[in-house]
Amino acid sequence: MRIARDLFDEMVAHARADAPNECCGMIASRNGEAVTVYRAENAAASPLRYEIDGAEQYRIQMEIDDAGLDLGAIYHSHTRTGPYPSQTDINLALYPHWTYLIVSLEGEEPSIRAWRIEDGKVDEEELVVE
Repeated sequence: MRIARDLFDEMVAHARADAPNECCGMIASRNGEAVTVYRAENAAASPLRYEIDGAEQYRIQMEIDDAGLDLGAIYHSHTRTGPYPSQTDINLALYPHWTYLIVSLEGEEPSIRAWRIEDGKVDEEELVVE
């Protein structure tokens, strides 16, 4: 996935705003390039996991569809660990064809990595920030 620096910065700003809880949201894409970041509320309100309310997820997906875009990724943050899927993330990854982006605030500089999670198997995907 390719993502513009301003969209990358939007996810980092969301992660910082929601800390110490994890943030979450969805990314619309076109031809593998991120187009829009949709912030969602973490219904779990937890520093250890995230949950997008079903009605909110549906609303965002309809906005993406109505715009003629694809759901490119789901994102969430890790406020105290690196950008690698936790066991909870792996267990809750119900959509194997989606990309999962994890924003880490662990270090001095935030980092984001992209993952594909299917049947408990985790594979890193290329993420290009422009």
